[in-house]
Amino acid sequence: MKKNIQIIITALLLVSFIQTGLYAQTKSNSKIQIAILLDTSNSMDGLIDQAKAQLWKIVNELATARYDGERPELEIALYEYGNDNLSGNEGHIRQLSPLTTDLDKISDELFKLSTYGGNEYCGWVIRTSTDQLAWSASDKDLKIIFIAGNEPFNQGTVDYEVSCKNAITKSIVVNTIFCGSESEGIETFWKKGADLADGKFITINSDQQTVYIESPYDDKIIDLNNQLNKTYIAFGEEGEDRKVMQEQQDINASSYSKANAAMRGVSKSSGVYKNTTWDLVDAYDEDSKVLDKVENNELPAELKGKSKTEIEKYVTEKKAEREKIQKEIQDLNAQREKYVAEKQKEMAIDNTLDAAMLGSIRKQAEKKNYKFEK
Repeated sequence: MKKNIQIIITALLLVSFIQTGLYAQTKSNSKIQIAILLDTSNSMDGLIDQAKAQLWKIVNELATARYDGERPELEIALYEYGNDNLSGNEGHIRQLSPLTTDLDKISDELFKLSTYGGNEYCGWVIRTSTDQLAWSASDKDLKIIFIAGNEPFNQGTVDYEVSCKNAITKSIVVNTIFCGSESEGIETFWKKGADLADGKFITINSDQQTVYIESPYDDKIIDLNNQLNKTYIAFGEEGEDRKVMQEQQDINASSYSKANAAMRGVSKSSGVYKNTTWDLVDAYDEDSKVLDKVENNELPAELKGKSKTEIEKYVTEKKAEREKIQKEIQDLNAQREKYVAEKQKEMAIDNTLDAAMLGSIRKQAEKKNYKFEK
């Protein structure tokens, strides 16, 4: 009898752990952290354009990463450097976003960028991003800096060698992307910078136009993406503004092509796209107790004055609706990717920002036992 009581108590405790989330917290989690440092001096308009155009393609690739069978959390940080509009006392450097899972924020900041100037201090911006960002202390997490530009790597008063060595002591790999020829990149120390931090030296044509392959599935994915937007429940002080931002990033993506708009829709259907700070569905999914904390005046008009039971029912219905739409998008994307892969066989364009970044990430991730699903 005593043994049976102990078994019952243990079972009840386990159920309690699961319900409160304590059990989930003991699960192994991993992160992919990427800081992107972009030269925004006068000659870099093509680089910035590629970054805007290729963000969602990069995100979709990273959404297929797995560590021990689980999807790692994706965090991206963004810096600009080399722009004379920025303070010289701070190295002509500006943090546009800290490491964040907020992908709309990254897109929004990219589309605000403009070029001017300048003085490109690579050693300084690497040191700043290494010291300033909240990098993970876990050895299993993937931590990468990508720095892109076209001026000598050794400019400025901060020694790039010291900065790169300091980064790798914290297990942060530094990949250098030189916008120009390989020989010039080597002569101007971009290769040496990567070598010092276990990174890869890559050259790209920053003026290469992004080539989009439109598919028969794009229109349907875009339509489903519009339906997906209706499942977001804006709450809190920034809720309505963030919902507007979400829709604006859809517009920004579609300004490049229908294919790019579809790729953003695919990103929004993946597990890496989360908006827990302003969307009640994502917030509830992360912590169901959020409904106990949110005030009536923080709720959208359709939920004001409703009971907790009514709100919970509305949120769970939107959650189920969203998951159904996301699955439809993922199923369509499987067909879309097959179609695009066939078309890509006829083309040989790999000298662009997305190709440079994804090739490096895959190799460096695989060294840490990350795998990428097809």
